[in-house]
Amino acid sequence: MSDYKLAFVEEKVLNIGLIAHDAKKILMQNFCIAYRGILAKHSLYATETTGRLIEEASNLSLHKYLAGLLGGEQQIAAQIENNELDLVIFLRDPDSLDSSEMAVHQSIVRLCDIHNIPLATNLATAELLVKSMDRGDMEWREIFK
Repeated sequence: MSDYKLAFVEEKVLNIGLIAHDAKKILMQNFCIAYRGILAKHSLYATETTGRLIEEASNLSLHKYLAGLLGGEQQIAAQIENNELDLVIFLRDPDSLDSSEMAVHQSIVRLCDIHNIPLATNLATAELLVKSMDRGDMEWREIFK
């Protein structure tokens, strides 16, 4: 009798940050519903309101920080700065930014660039990153941790 060994590919659990401006919250909910099967395999972090809306719409489990304007975006930025996130989806509304918000948003983009953390700021890029993640194309992130 031959010995057959099953090869199990261990999926890496990634840490994913989710942020959405008010005008993009429904889009984020729909995105999370559409990709629930993929996102449910990973650890999700979101600002308070975005996280609550995602939970209600998709039944995904998330770690929720403060509301964005109350410091939630800074909390996610701190995770990025400590290289604790593997991917950030930040659906922003470029038409509604004031100067104080712009500084925090630029900080998130800058920190993602510094730490080689993939960042999606629109739906098209978010879909590409999530599909790539599902194929196992994010293993290179282990090098940067």
